[in-house]
Amino acid sequence: MRKKKKLVKIALFTVLALTIIFAALSMAGMKLVHDEQFGRFERPEPGTTAELHHLDLAGSYPLELVSFYSRQNRLQGYLYRTQNSPGLIVVAHGLGGGADSYIPHIRYFLDQGWSVFAYDATGSYDSEGKGVGGFPQALVDLDAALNYVESRSDLAQLPILLFGHSWGGYAVANILHFDHAVSGVVSIAGPSSAMEIMVEQGVQMMGAAVMATQRPFLWLYQWLVYGKTAALNAVPALQQAQVPVLIIHGTGDNVVSFSGSGIISKRAKITNPLVQFLALDEEGRNGHNNIFWSHECIAYVSGLNRELRALAEQYGGELPIEVKRQFFSQVDRERANELNMELMERINSFFLSCL
Repeated sequence: MRKKKKLVKIALFTVLALTIIFAALSMAGMKLVHDEQFGRFERPEPGTTAELHHLDLAGSYPLELVSFYSRQNRLQGYLYRTQNSPGLIVVAHGLGGGADSYIPHIRYFLDQGWSVFAYDATGSYDSEGKGVGGFPQALVDLDAALNYVESRSDLAQLPILLFGHSWGGYAVANILHFDHAVSGVVSIAGPSSAMEIMVEQGVQMMGAAVMATQRPFLWLYQWLVYGKTAALNAVPALQQAQVPVLIIHGTGDNVVSFSGSGIISKRAKITNPLVQFLALDEEGRNGHNNIFWSHECIAYVSGLNRELRALAEQYGGELPIEVKRQFFSQVDRERANELNMELMERINSFFLSCL
């Protein structure tokens, strides 16, 4: 009997030890993978991309470069003022880019008479930060950006409207949990919560079984870094919203799933009449990014990508920087950034209706 009890104790101790080792390794592995996925996103080398730059607007649109702090990092902001503007549109960019990634959209809004405030999020382009930190960082940065806008007497009287895509789409919807006076929100291809999108993408990377074992450690790591902010979900924020909100999503989105982590998949739970939903189902323009571009733009960029791949093969898959610059020097960047005007006009009309 004594021997049996001893064996039980040894077995329990072994299980406990293995559990602790598994938890420690899982936590360390989760942090490693997480920090790798949410590292820095540098501005592309000049002349190596078709992306427009805020300097492309110089001379046509007055730009004030500003800075503000989000936690310990200084963020780069871009303020475009127009005379007699009906409101200020704050642009929250997607993961992997910066404010410049939305220059075509910013220019469109300016041409409609709006003032625009955009910024590079933590760890992105010209802002400080060793990495972007995680999905909740978008919400932390937007909160800091709105605090900055509200601190300026020359901006505080303007109605504030929010425009966010993907990472930014998550932020502009969830910022409704915070105490900011906004007049309207457009969230495009945004996930409802940080955990949902990270689990969804984790399943794609590691499989459902592995992700199921790692989910508690992902939650714990996010909570340790961001506290309650990490747990915020757009559904209750939208259900209680006191301002108009437009949720837009492509039915073929393979980055933020239309029927999975996307806010739009929760539309049956959101009965607030102030919240509208727009599903984009046009084949070839129902993805995560292509919803923004004209048919001509998509065809032109597809051709450029084919040429670029063929050119890369000549150099073993890696293009020398000078060859890349030569290629992009011949690219018509206006054609490569031509917007889906039907969508932009729909958004503009919605913003006007919020005033």
